[in-house]
Amino acid sequence: MFARAAAISRSGMTNLVRYSHSHGGIPGENLPFSLTNRYKLTALFIVFCGSGLGAPFFILRHQLLKQ
Repeated sequence: MFARAAAISRSGMTNLVRYSHSHGGIPGENLPFSLTNRYKLTALFIVFCGSGLGAPFFILRHQLLKQ
C-alpha cells in the first residue's frame, strides 16, 4: 500500500518538475524574491534574520513587563 502511494507521488513529482516550464541553470530562478536589487535584498535579509533572532528577546520583555 505504501509502495504504491510512494510510486504515485514520485511519478507525480517527476511530471511536475518535467512540465513546470522551468529552464533551470539560472541562479536564483526558483527563489520567491528577486536578487537583482542588492539593497532591497539586504533589507529583507536583515528583517528576516532580525525578526527570528529578536523574537525571543521581545517575548521575554513582554513576559517580564506583564503584571
